[in-house]
Amino acid sequence: MKKALTLTVVAALLSACSAAPVPDMAERRETVIPGGLPPMNVFATASATPPRRGNAGIAADFLDLSFEMESGRPIPVMSRFEGPVTVTVAPGAQATLSGDLDRLIARLRSEAQIDIRRVPFGGAPASITIETLPRARMQRAVPDAACFVVPRVSSWAQFRRARGPGGTLDWTTLTEREHAAVFIPSDVSPQEVRDCLHEEIGQALGPLNDLYRLSDSIFNDDNYNAVLTGFDMLVLRAYYDDALQSGLSRSEVAARLPAILDRLNPRGEHSGGTRPPAPDRQWIDAIEQALGGNAPTQVRIAAAERALSIATNRRWTDVRLGFSYFALGRLTLSRDAQTSLRAFAEAGRQFDRIAPNGIQSAHVNMQLAAFALSAGEADQALSLVNTALPAAMQGQNATLLATLLMIKAEALELQGRMSEAASVRLDSLGWARYGFGRDQDVRDRLTEVAALSPQNRS
Repeated sequence: MKKALTLTVVAALLSACSAAPVPDMAERRETVIPGGLPPMNVFATASATPPRRGNAGIAADFLDLSFEMESGRPIPVMSRFEGPVTVTVAPGAQATLSGDLDRLIARLRSEAQIDIRRVPFGGAPASITIETLPRARMQRAVPDAACFVVPRVSSWAQFRRARGPGGTLDWTTLTEREHAAVFIPSDVSPQEVRDCLHEEIGQALGPLNDLYRLSDSIFNDDNYNAVLTGFDMLVLRAYYDDALQSGLSRSEVAARLPAILDRLNPRGEHSGGTRPPAPDRQWIDAIEQALGGNAPTQVRIAAAERALSIATNRRWTDVRLGFSYFALGRLTLSRDAQTSLRAFAEAGRQFDRIAPNGIQSAHVNMQLAAFALSAGEADQALSLVNTALPAAMQGQNATLLATLLMIKAEALELQGRMSEAASVRLDSLGWARYGFGRDQDVRDRLTEVAALSPQNRS
């Protein structure tokens, strides 16, 4: 299940507008878009970078992902689809879903070596059925979910009937997967739909857990990775390897996994590494209260501070420490700009230590670039943005990419480079249409970024 952990750059940048140390705003320049919005940009199919970690650590991650639910409940045996996998889409999905689904299936076939294909809706029930419905209706049933997948059903109506006493929606009772339904909001941006396709189809096929410690996986509720990564494709390929099958216990899979990974990922056979730390429920509870709830801001800040204290006291060196600093920076934006700036800077140092110039650092750079732009430091803003752009493109995050380009356009204008700024701004809008969806949301984001620049305030 993809959780709605409010980790979007939308909320972050809105906070940055009010938190930055700049003079009071009396008015904002109206942002003019010559000729209206350009066509939507979309990402082409691209293979992900293979994981660089050793196979021993990947095996431990595989087992934790595959034999526990997100709640910590154990999964007694492995389950998967046996035989070819079919995917269908119920009527009513937005237009971009089909192309994104085709690109995802192409990657699953080529990278994960899964026998998977699309079939028309309305025939025999497919292995995986994708159904879209209004977010409000979906969240009345599962309040915290951005989207989710359930077993043994093929429609929303079947899901509603199966939710009662004695229902059959418990993943831990499966020994083999035959049918699953993925539910995605119909009234969100194309990128949100795409992100849900990747995570929920990934979980419909394979691992059901999410681990915050993973820096290179979509199976992580920090929402940094938007599409299935090279690590994820390796996990799914191992999940469907001929040496495994439904019904195996954790110990049986653990005995077979080293040989499977050494065959599929020879570069990781002799790599070093230590056993990754187990999930920490205290830290998870604190971070989810900080970023996922409706509590007062001060309560959420206290939860972020508690998460940071836990990560520091446990002496963690994985991405959870950086994520704790990032959460604190997010939540203090509107109350204490200096604390927020220090937290983001420390988050960036932690992320760069683990994955230099990776997607986590790109999110941090966006925040720091917003601060720099607001302070009139155009050179610093451009440096931060230019460093972050490759990771945003590689990670196929149009929301982040568009925001970075909008900041770059404003910084170029501060330097008097008007024609370059206009070109960059136009490029940002094509990505913004995919990332934010509605034209009005695109225009609102453009205006919000423009308001950061000192030349647009009087």
